[in-house]
Amino acid sequence: MSLPKAELHLHIEGTLEPELAFTLAARNGVTLPYADTEELRKAYLFDDLQSFLNLYYGLMAVLRTEQDFADLADAYLARAAAQGVRHAEIFFDPQAHIARGVGMGTVVRGLSLALGRSEETHGVSTQLIMCFLRDESAESALETLDAARPYLDRIVGVGLDSAEVGHPPAKFREVYEAAAALGLRRVAHAGEEGPPAYITEALDVLGVERVDHGLRCMEDEALVERLVRERVPLTLCPLSNVRLRAVDVLADHPLPAMMDAGLLCTVNSDDPAYFGGYVGDTFDAVHEALGLGPERLRELARNSFEAAFLDHDEERRARYLAEVEAYEFGPAAAGAE
Repeated sequence: MSLPKAELHLHIEGTLEPELAFTLAARNGVTLPYADTEELRKAYLFDDLQSFLNLYYGLMAVLRTEQDFADLADAYLARAAAQGVRHAEIFFDPQAHIARGVGMGTVVRGLSLALGRSEETHGVSTQLIMCFLRDESAESALETLDAARPYLDRIVGVGLDSAEVGHPPAKFREVYEAAAALGLRRVAHAGEEGPPAYITEALDVLGVERVDHGLRCMEDEALVERLVRERVPLTLCPLSNVRLRAVDVLADHPLPAMMDAGLLCTVNSDDPAYFGGYVGDTFDAVHEALGLGPERLRELARNSFEAAFLDHDEERRARYLAEVEAYEFGPAAAGAE
């Protein structure tokens, strides 16, 4: 669906398609434990978040040079642009690269090669958000923030991702306080596999401005009322929720109920190479499985630009919102209830 939209929950490492993985493996002399792309695609079946993460981190071995990261980002941006993305706020996981000998500078410079030319090449404005791995130590997160200091002109914010259960947001209070002091925007994954209390903790302890996922807020009526009252954006990822078993089937996803409750919901692709679709595919899927009609889809697109970190350029935000309002849906979407 080419409805103009912003993507706010996208892990660049999660856009590594099997074909590019094999190309980079050959370039860098890395042997993958799969015979071909077809065998690798069969490995993209997960029982839970951890089984996904095992493959996700394993395949990162092919990312070695600045050019590898530039090629990865360029491939994502081309796909995203074709599906209506006009603005992308892109996560990256520096600890996963530093741990295998690939420095912060290599990652940021490589991604910046692609992001710096994205508007000219793809018509997509971009921002970069550095995520901390919550299953690593708080000390490691602080060291990562220190390593990023020379590159903060290219990084707009910090996030928190990876295995959620057993790693509450409060563990990262100190690094988020340091990030806030540096003027960085703050987001965090919360309430995907973890309980609603993690969402509250992310808001109160980390001071996050957006909640990534936030799916389980619906289990806490008072929390829902707070999120609505404070207009806290949620960056939902429906296809991811199904593939990682947070929701059994897409038709059961609480997105319509969340919108009915007045929550500021956005729809995103998370790790699209692994989860079965990019963000335009995700809009198509929620339209078909959940019966979301044009005005609901337009609301999701509008929310994405309102939730974007575009405070420095309200003229751009207004231009994107005008594109959303002007968009004309095709007959199939227009016929939905």
